[in-house]
Amino acid sequence: MSDRVFKLGLLINPLAGLGGSVALKGSDGVAAEALARGAKPKAPLRMKQALEVLLPYKDNIHILTGAGPLGETLALELGFTTQVVYTGTEPSTARDSRSLAAVLADTHKPDLLLFAGGDGTARDVYAEVDDCLPVLGVPAGVKIHSGVYAITPHAAGVVVRMLLQGELVSLMSADVMDIDEEAFRQGTVRARRFGEMTVPAEPRYVQAVKMGGKEVDELVLADIAANLIEQMDDELFIMGSGSTVAAVMEELGLDNTLLGVDLIQDRDLLASDLTANQLLEQTAAAWEGKDNPGVKLVITLIGGQGHILGRGNQQLSPELIRRIGKENIIILATKTKLKALEGRPLIVDSGDPELDREMSGYYRVTTGYHDYVMYQVANPDLNE
Repeated sequence: MSDRVFKLGLLINPLAGLGGSVALKGSDGVAAEALARGAKPKAPLRMKQALEVLLPYKDNIHILTGAGPLGETLALELGFTTQVVYTGTEPSTARDSRSLAAVLADTHKPDLLLFAGGDGTARDVYAEVDDCLPVLGVPAGVKIHSGVYAITPHAAGVVVRMLLQGELVSLMSADVMDIDEEAFRQGTVRARRFGEMTVPAEPRYVQAVKMGGKEVDELVLADIAANLIEQMDDELFIMGSGSTVAAVMEELGLDNTLLGVDLIQDRDLLASDLTANQLLEQTAAAWEGKDNPGVKLVITLIGGQGHILGRGNQQLSPELIRRIGKENIIILATKTKLKALEGRPLIVDSGDPELDREMSGYYRVTTGYHDYVMYQVANPDLNE
């Protein structure tokens, strides 16, 4: 690689993703409540996973960032040459993300701005950067509709590594999207496009904009639901978010948290809109004793992106996934959604890279009544 020093802008929104594990479905305006419920900051860890890919190249990287939790603490911990260009408030606010982005864009002009957050953070960065420099998001929020994010934190690191190695990485414009979190918490997805930013054009590692809307083929959804209900015995069923899973709940005649996680047994609703800790507590008994009923997890994929874990369902913690086991995960999807991926694999972004690797393989996906396809789960960046 070249001896030229790569100037990397680094921005961490410490509040991003706080609401996910405690079922608040976002962080906008509810960070204090999320912390009070026991939520732990995730954005620094997610950025760390990205930067660890770059450790062999740290002598050729000069990081420009904000003081303390905005990036300085992590960069110094990992041993990168670090320059603080902005000192924010304590505790951090969205204004800090915008202010740091503005300083980087207007004064320092890094080769790339790497930021960790969710769609709200992407909006803040866009407000100051627009398309004046390339950016790449490390997914750390609850909702990731924007096309400016890598598919996983590790994938973000792989893309930056490609730039450092002098590979011919094209640039493209990608949409900055966000939704109304108040409406989101009431079960309504109301997305809006705010503009575009320039990102590395690496479709293996940079996600597509999420497809919105409810599946219109109600007959297919009814067939998928009937197939699953036919298999239900006395196990506990954790019902993930999304309209495909919602079709099962509707067929059962049960109230459903469209954008949350519910728990059912014997085709009855036990609990609604559970947090990560509540799921661990509610299912703990199922693994105790010889006569445990077992636990199944029912999930679907995010249309257009292919994520089955880590987008809108952070309540499904790595600890819970390991307890459940790959063999007890049921994936539901219409063939229309699978075909829209154009052969790209399903993605797991659990927050635990080792678990993401363990989850790789082929899964039977229910696509209708007694109708299945085999489809691969394989984060492409983990093979790099």
